[in-house]
Amino acid sequence: MNDLADSGHPVIALTGATGFIGTALRERLVAAGYRVRALYRPRPGRVLENAPGVKWIAGDLNDRDALAALVQGADAVVHCAGNVRGARAADFDVVNEAGVIDIVRAAREESHCHRFLLVSSLAAREPQLSDYSRSKWLGERALAAHAGDLVWAALRPPAVYGPGDREMLPLFQSMARGIAPIPGSGDGRFSLIHVSDLASAIVAWLRSDTQSGQTFELDDGHAGGYDWDTVLSTASRVLRDNAPIRRLLIPAPLLRAIAGANRTAARVFGYAPMLTPGKVRELTHADWVCDGRAFTRATGWTPEIGFERGLAATLGNTVTH
Repeated sequence: MNDLADSGHPVIALTGATGFIGTALRERLVAAGYRVRALYRPRPGRVLENAPGVKWIAGDLNDRDALAALVQGADAVVHCAGNVRGARAADFDVVNEAGVIDIVRAAREESHCHRFLLVSSLAAREPQLSDYSRSKWLGERALAAHAGDLVWAALRPPAVYGPGDREMLPLFQSMARGIAPIPGSGDGRFSLIHVSDLASAIVAWLRSDTQSGQTFELDDGHAGGYDWDTVLSTASRVLRDNAPIRRLLIPAPLLRAIAGANRTAARVFGYAPMLTPGKVRELTHADWVCDGRAFTRATGWTPEIGFERGLAATLGNTVTH
C-alpha cells in the first residue's frame, strides 16, 4: 500500500484500533473517506496486514518510534486506547495518564497534525470512586496540560454496547435466558450509547469546527437515562417475546468481599482483575446519567440508535413491532 498521506484523503492516527470501540471506529472512518493509521500491540504470531484505507503500525504507547510513525502525516489523532483492568493504581495510570502524555507529545511534534480527540469515560466524572476513574480523569488533565496548540476535546461516553462487546454481552445473554444479575440495590440510573453512535459522534467532531479544550458527555438521547425497570421491560419485549425477566440482586457487601479477594489474588499471582473494590463502587454508584445535548449543539451530531433497536442488533435479533 502506498503511504496514506499521499492519497489526498485526511489521515487519522488511531490508538486502541483493535478494541471494541476502536474496531467500530476504524471501519466508520474508512467508510467516511478517511485514511487510518492504526496502532496495534505486537505479540508473537500477530501481524496485522494493511487493508484498503488502513495502515497498521506495530508498537505500544511507550514506544516513541512507533508513535512517531503513527502520527506521521496525520491530520488528527483519536486516542481510544485505555486500560480497564488492574490491581494497583499504577496499572491504570501508566496507560490512561502517561499514555495520553506520550501520544499528545508525538502529535505536537508532527507539524501536519492539528487536532486531538481523547475518548475518555463517564467514569472520569467521579474520580474518587476507583483507580480506573481517577486515571481517566488524570488523562483528561494531562491532555489539557500538554496539548499546546492542538485543537482538542475529550469525550465521556457512558456504558457502550453493541456487536463485538464483551463487557455487557453476558448481561444481555443472561436477560435472554430470563435472569438479570444486578449489582447492589438496583436503584441507580444510567445512560447508554451504541458503539455505532459513538463512532459517528467521533466522525462528527473531526468534521466540525469546535472550540478547543472542551469535555463532552454523550448518550443515546434517552432523556434522564435508564432505570432497571425500563431496561428489563425493553429486554423482555426484544429478547423474550414479553416473557418476564427475574431480577437477581447481588448485595454490595458480597460484591465487595469477592472483589477484595480477587484483588489480593491478582497481586499475588500477577494477573489483571476486572472486579476490584473500586469497580464495585463504580457499579453501585447511583448516578451515571449524562446529557449529550452540548455535543449536539457543538457538532450537529444526533444519536440514531435507541436501546430497543441496539439491543436487538447486539444479539442478532430483529424487532418487528
